Amino acid sequence: MSSEFNIGRKNKNNSSDFPNPFARVTDTTCRECHHKIKREKLVEELQVCPECGFHMPMHPYDRIATLVDEGSFTEFSQELTSLNPISISGYEEKLTQARGKAGLNDAVVTGIGSIDGRQTVLGVMSFQFMGGSMGSVVGEKITRAILKGADEGLPVTLVTASGGARMQEGIFSLMQMAKTSNAAALLDGLGIPLFIVLTHPTTGGVTASFAMLGDVSIAEPGALIGFAGQRVIEGTLKEKLPEGFQKSEFQLKKGFVDMIVPRAEMRKTLSFLLKTHESESKGWMSR
Repeated sequence: MSSEFNIGRKNKNNSSDFPNPFARVTDTTCRECHHKIKREKLVEELQVCPECGFHMPMHPYDRIATLVDEGSFTEFSQELTSLNPISISGYEEKLTQARGKAGLNDAVVTGIGSIDGRQTVLGVMSFQFMGGSMGSVVGEKITRAILKGADEGLPVTLVTASGGARMQEGIFSLMQMAKTSNAAALLDGLGIPLFIVLTHPTTGGVTASFAMLGDVSIAEPGALIGFAGQRVIEGTLKEKLPEGFQKSEFQLKKGFVDMIVPRAEMRKTLSFLLKTHESESKGWMSR
């Protein structure tokens, strides 16, 4: 695997050497409304069900292709791979299977790209890789992405999709919560914005750390966002919780996210935020 490659970069044969966006998308049935969707329609709709609007999980490379300017994305830290720090039986086999399934070394892709000509450090999580769980590699890549933003003065955009901490790595996994949170605090101290896009699902240790520390928190419609599962909470509290209390619409109503943005509008929204930051930065520097 090369150390760098760009979305849409053309080689001498005029073909892209970046993984073909949506190459893994196939005909499917919506898990929410059971509507059957042809691959062509699914790609056209950016993997949003045309019947009920359910926003399906996306492969990181597919999502990046919908967000950044063509040819602008340069990936970094993709050489990092997880080990088995506490010698959990079968963990290496699960990692091998996950790499084959997702076509990634771990559950997040990080790099630098441009949206309408404005650069941002970008990190996109993959739920297809062991449920997007955060182990030592995911935590390290997220931290490196944030620190690169700090070093280069670039806004950081993180797209989350995770079931939480990776239990096979024990305390090494839990430590990533503090590490990523500390990195986010550093960015805040420098006045560099952190934009978080919460997608379905974002739960557990990721929610309890960097995912809720953005300067602007954006959620996709209908995304499950929470810490523990509904049954666990109800079992602990011994009471019934409100309908849809972990969905993005409920989170918006209660002030836990700033806005809900459909997938088709996400690029435009991020472009506006980057433009606003650029304008404010220039205004501050001219004072």
